[in-house]
Parts: sequence; C-alpha cells; structure tokens
Amino acid sequence: MSLFDTHCHLDDKRFAEDFGGVLQRARDAGVTRIATIGCCNSLENVPRALDVARAHADWVVASSGVHPHDAKSWSPELRDAIVAIAGDPLLVAIGETGLDYHYDNSPRREQAEAFRDQIALARQVKKPLIVHTRSAPEDTLAILREEQARDVGGIIHCFSETPEFARAALELGFVSSFSGIVTFKNAVEVREAARLQPLDALLVETDAPYLAPIPHRGRRNEPAYVAHTADCIAALRGIDPAEVRERSFANALRVFGMTA
Repeated sequence: MSLFDTHCHLDDKRFAEDFGGVLQRARDAGVTRIATIGCCNSLENVPRALDVARAHADWVVASSGVHPHDAKSWSPELRDAIVAIAGDPLLVAIGETGLDYHYDNSPRREQAEAFRDQIALARQVKKPLIVHTRSAPEDTLAILREEQARDVGGIIHCFSETPEFARAALELGFVSSFSGIVTFKNAVEVREAARLQPLDALLVETDAPYLAPIPHRGRRNEPAYVAHTADCIAALRGIDPAEVRERSFANALRVFGMTA
C-alpha cells in the first residue's frame, strides 16, 4: 500500500548531497506522496518548499509558514508573501506554526501572536493548518479554541502529547500525525495515543531530517523511514500494516484537500 509522508523538510541542506537518492529510496519504500514543509524566516525563503514541490509535482506538495522558533521574524510582509503563493494547488497547507516552550527561541507572546495570525491566514486562503506544539499543550488548545480554528482544521504534527490532548485536538478539528517518536519504547503516552487514535484521524510523518525511527535512530531521517512508523503503529494496534498505510494515506488526502 502507498505511504504519505505528511511532514518533512526536503529543502534542508542535509539532503543536498544525495537528494536524488533520498527520493528514490522513498519510492522504493512505497512512499508515493510527500509534503515538504516550509519554515520561513525571511521573504527570500517563503517559496523555498513550494519550489521543491514544483520540481517534483507528480508526487510532492508543500506548505509555507513561520515556525514558532522564528516567530520573532513574523511580519505583515511575510504574511503577504505567503498569501501570494497560497493559490498554487501544490501549496496544500499553512505552517508549521504553533508554540514551542521547550526551547523558547522566540518570546512566548510573539509565538502566540504569530500562531493566531497564521490561523487567520489559513482561514483566509482556505488551507488547513499544520500545528507544532511542544511543552505547551494547554496554551495550544486554548488558542485553537479562542480563534475558533475548527473551521480551519488541520494537523497536530509530530505528535508528542497525551491521548487526552489528541482527543481534545480532534474535537477542535485537528487530526494527529505520528512521527518516529512512536517507535521509541520510552514514549509511553505517544504510543498509547497512537493506539487509541481513531483510524480516520491518524497520519504518519517523518519530520525528516529529524527524529529517525528505530532502527535508524540517531541517523539523519528521510521519507523512506515513514514505513517504520506506520508499521509500528499497526503493531501497537494489533492490525494489518496495510490498514494503517491505506487509512493514513486517505486521511492525508482528505486533510490536504487532494484527490489523489
């Protein structure tokens, strides 16, 4: 069955030397769709992920947004630049945006402001939102509620919270996407969330080049490895791996508004 890596960063310089090999290994692993996520901190790199998708338009799509680490760079000019490319059909989402209190690379007030503004932006351009949340579960859910983001909908990417958070997010219109973290045996709550998440609200991703799953932990991650994540979730749930692959693929198409 086909796999959809719903979140990676193909424009990362760590892929530069063997980019063709990365894509070929993904195809060989059964990956037929990839979403490459644009994390913008300047006008120049707003279209960077979209440019990658345009070069591989038969199977790669993109997003664009300002990561919470870079929230201090958020500006009306950046917002306008994202709006300018949002009409491209290969631009399937806004983000990643959200809150990261683990590193606090940007002041929390500025993270919240950029997050709220990008919810409004996603609503304006009628695209789903990709949410990054780390060590900020209560504030993330509060902002999604306050901004009435259910009509926007989207993805809690690289899920790292509790089953209760996953349920609350789903009530707000956000499915959960599981990364290689789910293969780590000490990630007890994440594994339980993956086991309990409704199959029609579950996605898989790599977040490559970060967070390689077991058996590749500690190495550079790449889209091919999403197969390990999908198969681990199947094992946790006691179901056929083909079912996780098929359902997560269909879910991704639905969330991103894609037909195939």
